Amino acid sequence: MKNTTIAYFDCFSGISGDMVLGALVDAGADLGAIERELRKLQLEGWTISAAKVQRGAIFATHVKVETKEDHHHRGLSIILKRIDNADLAPRAAQRARAIFTRLAEAEAKVHQVPVESVHFHEVGAVDSIVDIVGAAIGFELLGIDEFACSAMDVGAGQVKTAHGLLPVPAPATLELLRGVPTYSSGIARELVTPTGAARRAPPESSRKRPSP
Repeated sequence: MKNTTIAYFDCFSGISGDMVLGALVDAGADLGAIERELRKLQLEGWTISAAKVQRGAIFATHVKVETKEDHHHRGLSIILKRIDNADLAPRAAQRARAIFTRLAEAEAKVHQVPVESVHFHEVGAVDSIVDIVGAAIGFELLGIDEFACSAMDVGAGQVKTAHGLLPVPAPATLELLRGVPTYSSGIARELVTPTGAARRAPPESSRKRPSP
């Protein structure tokens, strides 16, 4: 019988796309292998790098995606077509598609528009696409089968977005976290982003556990 490899996310300080990617690289996913797969998306004008950073007394890996892109309003169908044409590992492609579809469904619901009419702003940017698809690739490189997470600290206050000033958690994030244990430590910033929240329940298998 095949052993099951589970990734557990301790979201005491929220979750975001770059945090997930950094954690995967820190856990052993090869950044060079991730980049080689990402280049199959045929996205132009971006670089990716990783560096050790210190936060308090703890060291971690920060993965940074830099891009020269100005216009980044992309619809779901455009992004899914990029993924389909990239010839990624089947499970990585499935996970990336599922995350973007979940994001589009949440945006469609909060803005009361059809899913096919959703045009991603921040999430449609090259750096966000690289974060999301890169994480899906990283999960596959590490052989992750299932996922679990703690309750999520969502933060507090307001966040500036392409749609204007929004409360924290933002409406789309709140929709994505429906039914998920959350709390706020009172930190006045957005700790859970839409790209982080959209990963909390991969379609093929997920386990949500409260904090120990």
